Amino acid sequence: MADDRDDAQRTEEPTQRRLEQAQEQGDVVKSTEVSVFVTLVGATLAIAIFSASTAAGFANFFRVFLEQPDQIAVDAGGIMVLLHGILWKCAGLLAPVFAVLIGAALAGHLLQHRPVFSTERLKPSLSKLSLFKGLKRMFGLEGLSNLAKGVLKIAIVAAAVWTVLWPMRGGLEGILTESPMAVASDMTSLVMRILIAALAVLAVVAVLDYLLQRYRFLQRNRMSRQEVKEEFRQSEGDPAIRAKIKQIRAEKSRRRMMAAVPGATVVITNPTHFAVALKYEAGKMAAPVCVAKGMDALALRIREVAEDSEVPVVENPPLARALYASVEIDEAVPPEHFKAVAQVIGYVMRLTGQMRAN
Repeated sequence: MADDRDDAQRTEEPTQRRLEQAQEQGDVVKSTEVSVFVTLVGATLAIAIFSASTAAGFANFFRVFLEQPDQIAVDAGGIMVLLHGILWKCAGLLAPVFAVLIGAALAGHLLQHRPVFSTERLKPSLSKLSLFKGLKRMFGLEGLSNLAKGVLKIAIVAAAVWTVLWPMRGGLEGILTESPMAVASDMTSLVMRILIAALAVLAVVAVLDYLLQRYRFLQRNRMSRQEVKEEFRQSEGDPAIRAKIKQIRAEKSRRRMMAAVPGATVVITNPTHFAVALKYEAGKMAAPVCVAKGMDALALRIREVAEDSEVPVVENPPLARALYASVEIDEAVPPEHFKAVAQVIGYVMRLTGQMRAN
């Protein structure tokens, strides 16, 4: 999401929403060096796995051209059949190699970011036709840094390959006297050594370039303070988001409230429309505390939990309605209801004491 905003004003780190918007528009962390490295890994694996079988397949197929050239039809029809046969045979022999290369090329992108389908980059832009901006991209700081990076990468890879080949220079002359199969084996071994040396260097280059591209991605998506405030205001002002937050908070509160019911001293009901769960510990509390309350379906659920937990349930419709209207969760019972609540709790304690005595 690079734009013409003043860099001096973009002092804030991008929010998660800004990064998601950038990805939706096709702006992602993408390192060419990582893609090249993974593709080269795929090529190395393909050579290691399929080189022997592919070479043997080609040798067996083309042997007829050397051993029995007189049996090859050279008329128009025969040439077409021969060409079709060669193409299909080559395709069959090379298909596994190309499959590995295509898979590696796709993996090189998928390892860096999730698949993104965006038409933003396909839209025509007059800035792409600007000669000044084109020259700026080519000879600007980013263009020159890419050029320097490419030259440095080639130099380092060339040095690594030269380090591998130089000790083997004496044995290369003897390849001319070997059989074709021996030459193929030696060339495969030589190519594998070169590829491994190049991979060792490109692995470091790929990691450094990915970190650089991620840094640039975060830098070009930095935000001004005003943009951060505006995004926060929009997210908080969205009715759907507010409703979702309210729903989540209500659900958490309900779960916490229901978890407190088994520890209540008594549940006072209406008997079905209202339910208020009170907790009282003599000597520890100045007054009973409301730990849960509900109406209709929630009241019925509170009563069920209380009965399952063997918490006494007392039906007192006037008191249940009064407590539901006047006391909130985790609040003490108001003084005007002390006497009525004390009678209920006293009755529960006497009942509990009698049950224990029996």
